[in-house]
Amino acid sequence: MKKLLISLSVLFVLFLTACSGTESASGTTEDGKTEIIFWHAMGGELEASVNEIVDNYNQSQDKYTVKPVYQGSYEESLTKLKTVAGTEDAPAVTQIFEAGTKQMIDSGNVQPVQKFIDEEDYDTSQWEENISSYYQVEGEQYSMPFNSSTPVLVYNKDAFKKAGLDPEKAPRTYSELKEAAEKLTIKEGEQTSQYGLSILNYGWFFEELLATQGGMYVDKENGRSGEATKAAFNDEKGQKVFELISDMHKAGTFYNVGQTWDDMRAAFQSETITMMLDSSAGVKGLVDNADFEVGVAYLPHPDGVDPQGVVIGGASLWMAKDISEKQEQATWDFMKYLSTPEVQAKWHVESGYFAINPAAYEEDLVKQEWENYPQLKVTVDQLHDTVSSPATQGALISIFPEARQQIVTGMESLYQGTDPKEALDKAAAEVDTVLEKGSRSR
Repeated sequence: MKKLLISLSVLFVLFLTACSGTESASGTTEDGKTEIIFWHAMGGELEASVNEIVDNYNQSQDKYTVKPVYQGSYEESLTKLKTVAGTEDAPAVTQIFEAGTKQMIDSGNVQPVQKFIDEEDYDTSQWEENISSYYQVEGEQYSMPFNSSTPVLVYNKDAFKKAGLDPEKAPRTYSELKEAAEKLTIKEGEQTSQYGLSILNYGWFFEELLATQGGMYVDKENGRSGEATKAAFNDEKGQKVFELISDMHKAGTFYNVGQTWDDMRAAFQSETITMMLDSSAGVKGLVDNADFEVGVAYLPHPDGVDPQGVVIGGASLWMAKDISEKQEQATWDFMKYLSTPEVQAKWHVESGYFAINPAAYEEDLVKQEWENYPQLKVTVDQLHDTVSSPATQGALISIFPEARQQIVTGMESLYQGTDPKEALDKAAAEVDTVLEKGSRSR
């Protein structure tokens, strides 16, 4: 019995040691470095790139250690964070997608990075303004942009040539888009083997097509001059987007690809569709995997509209509120490292996401990449041509995921013949209800 008790005691000590690893409760490693945990949602090849960047940071200085931990998709990561936020188990820094911005601000569990910007008079002008402004509220920077993207029009240049279209001149207006789609659509009897256009049933694309017209998603200047209380997207501008999809679907030139990114890209690669909206971050992969020449162009807009540009998608990095001063400094130091031109150049080339520091585009690594992938420069040009306004800054609401789902439902109803205005009004009414419930719960 005595031997058994000794053995159990040894096992218990070993268990505690294994659980603690090299990290103590104070966030200090055995070699005296301050350790911070970094939760992110970058899987696959992107995780390898993130890990390499973190390793390079850890080796670049001797005060801090960053430990990256993959947490699944954006939605999964945000859900997990909610269960530990405000406790000792919360990470010091977390990557959160843009739709979660208002939730993070309202949570009370994060601190704006503006505090550290002000303390050392850090020059944020080195950040891309059309990216960083998304994460600003009333001039205060809440988080640091990390992986940012926007939608672009991607098209099959070879199919353009076969259809008698200029492969170097992609459609810019809705009428040009419809005309090109008609020429690109190939029907054999009752069967269509090639469609002109597809837009993923995903709320983000609707938001972008609305914003480029200068349209607002919600009231109170997109929720940036006050708490949003009503949807605003069911106005004339929003209706033009739904009418475009409805008209082209009825004409047989629009392909309903569903809600899965991989399905959409597979349809493009197989030449089932010849034009589609996609994320700028996916451009490089499309070029690599296509058996034809891929073109990239700006987001289309209705006729007679002066395009305003695009809203930033992707994610940013948030600092936890209740961490030690050393962990705060470690987190801020890591963020500044990520902002450097060299790191951003590497990230842009490997991920396809924008560089949040435009100086990265002057790095030889990027210049060489753009020679091989000139399509990437188009995505950056569209970002730089964006006019900063509440519309292109993006909506700020805590119920964004739910709102996007209502748009998806509305888009899908168009394929069943629902009137565009009716579909959009219904989506807006549902969003109003969710906004009201959210307001009552606070």
